[in-house]
Amino acid sequence: MRIELPRPDDWHVHLRQGEALTAYARRHGSAFGRILAMPNTRPPLTDPDGLTAYRRRAEEAAPSLTVLPAFRIMPTMTGEAVRALAAAGAPAGKYYPDGATTNSEGGLSDWRRAEDALAAMEEAGTVLCVHGEKPDAPVLEREEAFLPAFMEIRWAFPKLRMILEHVSSAAGVQAVMDASDRGPTGATVTLQHLLFTLDDLVGGLLNPHLFCKPVVKGEADRSAIRERVLAGDSRFFFGSDSAPHPKGAKESGACPAGCYTAPLLLPALAAWFEEQAALDRLEAFLCDFGRLFYGMDSNSGTVLLEKTPWRVPDEADGCVPLMAGRELSWRVVES
Repeated sequence: MRIELPRPDDWHVHLRQGEALTAYARRHGSAFGRILAMPNTRPPLTDPDGLTAYRRRAEEAAPSLTVLPAFRIMPTMTGEAVRALAAAGAPAGKYYPDGATTNSEGGLSDWRRAEDALAAMEEAGTVLCVHGEKPDAPVLEREEAFLPAFMEIRWAFPKLRMILEHVSSAAGVQAVMDASDRGPTGATVTLQHLLFTLDDLVGGLLNPHLFCKPVVKGEADRSAIRERVLAGDSRFFFGSDSAPHPKGAKESGACPAGCYTAPLLLPALAAWFEEQAALDRLEAFLCDFGRLFYGMDSNSGTVLLEKTPWRVPDEADGCVPLMAGRELSWRVVES
């Protein structure tokens, strides 16, 4: 059995920087046509020159991949700066609460500090991608605790296209649905939040390779996300949040947050959709809903999936992938 799809999009990817960027870009380029690259690098992507250089380097590493770089919204960022970044090719700006996740120090402690930037983004049609967590809340409640601020932004800027990134809770799902009544609102869905719960992370032996932010949560939260995906709700589309960290860092006494899912995304998603008797909805989730939200055309070319058992490698690109060593029933046919 085979499935041929238009080359899909991944609307939330971490390529990191330095020499490792080459491997991570090539990994995504082997299966995807277009990605949105996150800007929490050091230094962060906040100016047109840095944005252009980052995109060029990633696309040189993976010539078949279109890399769309997001910029990081900084406190007191001006509308003029936003317009320059949009002109340089950034389709989105990323809101990181101060200290919420990897390399987010110096982020926003209050969205009102970026009102000029948000107004300019609304005017320019630039998408606002939000890491929706309140860092000082209890870890399992951080997404829900941030939602009042998310809704405040939604009401203040009704034409601004907003995405709650890596939605992880039933409350987050409901907020996206409620916010849609006020203006264009979506959510990216990751593989880990679709497949796993907190019991998979800490119910037996601690699995550092499933530790991410926001953390995977309970069954009710996972079920709420699954329900929207299986319903074919176009507001909920794919963004992997694939976040590579070297094996030594993930298996250390100070494990950083992030799941490296790039090596197994399409096989794992195909297997899950098949298990749910919903293979006919895979293409829209991967290839249509996100690009339509961003107002973009389909990618050229196709990717072929084949129902053949395949084992997730124990290590890839210096990292341990999520589900390492597991056998999946689908694989990507290399072109």
